[in-house]
Amino acid sequence: MSGVHDRGPPVLVDTNAIIEAHRTRSWRALSQSRRVETVDACVAETQTGFQLRRKEEAIDASELRESLAAVHSVGARERAELTLRKGNIALDEGEEALWAHALARNGIWVLCGPDKASLRCGVRLGYRERLASLEELLDGVGHRPAMELRRAYTKKWHDLVVGEMYIEEWSGRGAPNG
Repeated sequence: MSGVHDRGPPVLVDTNAIIEAHRTRSWRALSQSRRVETVDACVAETQTGFQLRRKEEAIDASELRESLAAVHSVGARERAELTLRKGNIALDEGEEALWAHALARNGIWVLCGPDKASLRCGVRLGYRERLASLEELLDGVGHRPAMELRRAYTKKWHDLVVGEMYIEEWSGRGAPNG
């Protein structure tokens, strides 16, 4: 399909980004304007803890799958490759699956996930320029959320944290190749 999903590279989203986009009523704007993808583990994680969210923040798994351009399964080989490359960074199951999938992809993509371990993984692996805040993605499609984004989803927070991580990871070692 061409058209609405052609605006920029595919966007890989983690569980937290999906939940925040739904909370701020921004999911439709993002998923209809960009090629938004995730992994099975992240879809499953959107269903855990639902009893702790308000009713209007509930995410229907089948509707979520339909709104995504793709939901990827991740195998043991991809996970092993990530394990070898990421070092001692502790990712949750969804983040691990998303990064394992990202590393196995060809072509350009961006990843949206505010968890610090996930961001550190991206910086360590040389993908700092492919990390995007939810606010940056929404700005890119011309959408203003119905309510304020939580701090960890803002461009300002993202840029500060990623910049600090880059300095920590690469000071004295030289810049990454990726």
